[in-house]
Amino acid sequence: MKALLDRVPTLIAWIQRYPGLVALFGFCSGVASFVLVDRQADLAKVLGVVLLVSWLWLMMESLLRERIARRFGFELPLPLLRYATQMIHQESLFFVLPFFFITTTWNSGQLLFSGLLGVAALASITDPIYYRWLAPRRWLLLMLHSLALFAVMLTALPIIFHLSTPESYRIALLVATVLALPSLPGLIGFAGWRRIVLLAALPLVMAGAGWMARVWVPPATLWLTEVAISDRFDGTQRTPGESLQRITAEQLRANGIYAYTSINAPRGLNERIYHVWQHDGREVERIALDIHGGRKEGYRAWTHKLNFPGAPEGRWQVRVVTEAGQMIGVLRFEVVAAAPH
Repeated sequence: MKALLDRVPTLIAWIQRYPGLVALFGFCSGVASFVLVDRQADLAKVLGVVLLVSWLWLMMESLLRERIARRFGFELPLPLLRYATQMIHQESLFFVLPFFFITTTWNSGQLLFSGLLGVAALASITDPIYYRWLAPRRWLLLMLHSLALFAVMLTALPIIFHLSTPESYRIALLVATVLALPSLPGLIGFAGWRRIVLLAALPLVMAGAGWMARVWVPPATLWLTEVAISDRFDGTQRTPGESLQRITAEQLRANGIYAYTSINAPRGLNERIYHVWQHDGREVERIALDIHGGRKEGYRAWTHKLNFPGAPEGRWQVRVVTEAGQMIGVLRFEVVAAAPH
């Protein structure tokens, strides 16, 4: 053990000299786990456990270091522990980034959450930011840890336990809120009864805000692999006709229109989604669909709308959303008046 500890300064110096390699390893392993579907569950499970254990370590670092020193006769080097925590954050954030980046609808509020994950990932690989700004502020480090765990759980729970997106979101939000509790005192600079009231109210506010903001959080394990708006559909082959961006009101009334989506979902997952039809920003119909995960090309689901308002001209959207309201994607088309003869 002593020989191993003697090598610690050399390891730390090597990491300090090549910090980009740690980030590159985290990013490559994240992308690899995303591509190699069969390994997603194992890595997601490991990361979830590691984040929980490392959170306990962050909370009781001084006590545990003292106990280990007393029990085994050596003291864990603090720089090594800090690097280990940094690597956990890097690995976790770069593991989830490919999932969230491919599922984000970038022209929506989901940009905020995925952008926050990207900023957190960059902070975890930028030593001046991580060690001079994050690490000295334990409450901020714990918030970063809670964010990483929240994102990992959103990705891991559907893959490992086949939980639906709403179930995964509720569990991840509850765990992240509980783990963020020790960081809350650092947010409040004053004392007295106001501090006590705020400490009691903040968890409820955080949980409520997190639930209200779910529409801005991409469903990490659900994404569209193929979409089409068409006036024809082959029910035998389950394939749409030519995809349309514009259709006349006359065609619309004659044949109706199909919204076709192929949705990638983890193996074993059963999920209810909705095709929400909107006309000029106003919802006119919401149709439920049950999808099942595991098909490489994505689960094929479609709706056929026949009933339209008296004046259907305008811009239409079919928003594909989960039962919790998280948006998977959007299909757009325009209805125009009949061309003059």
